[in-house]
Amino acid sequence: MESKRQKQTAEVIRRHFGNVLLDQGSYIYGEAFVTITKVQVTPDISLAKIYLSVFNTNDKEGVIEKIRENVSTLKRDLGHRIRKHVRRIPQISFYNDDTLDEMYRLNQLFDKLYDQDQMGQEE
Repeated sequence: MESKRQKQTAEVIRRHFGNVLLDQGSYIYGEAFVTITKVQVTPDISLAKIYLSVFNTNDKEGVIEKIRENVSTLKRDLGHRIRKHVRRIPQISFYNDDTLDEMYRLNQLFDKLYDQDQMGQEE
């Protein structure tokens, strides 16, 4: 269970890191559209796991890898923005959140089953 402090810190990081990506993102990964879907912070606030959704590109892992390569620049910029909110700037790690892609794939599968009349009819 996340503490109140963890939730607050995660929200501060999510909000400010979104602005960092708006400012720096096009220089790092180009035309791709990147959103932050979730931020999880460890209980000691030493590590922040940032989950990203990537759109408008076929190479999603490539975009995440470019972000990982520039982690020091992004962390420095984030640190300047949140230093009044937290005592220590946590280490950050990035993960690809493919929840929306999986949801879209499942919806297509259900639509296909429905079109083939393999879904049960509601009585």
